[in-house]
Amino acid sequence: MEIKIGVRSVHREIVLETDESVERIEEELRNALAADRGVFSITDVKGNRYIVPVAALGFVEIGEGENRSVGFGGTL
Repeated sequence: MEIKIGVRSVHREIVLETDESVERIEEELRNALAADRGVFSITDVKGNRYIVPVAALGFVEIGEGENRSVGFGGTL
């Protein structure tokens, strides 16, 4: 699953792949938003952990990863 995290005052978004379910990600985000001075944290498929203070969150986009085709199919 692909996650995009927008951080306030940063021009690029954080894009990562995770094996966690949508429900688990939403639960983690709700808990972070409810906590005073909360942080949203998530681990990607490589084991890297991302921690973003909720005060800096601009958006979190949860979606399926895009299957990209490789090669020059259909150009013959």
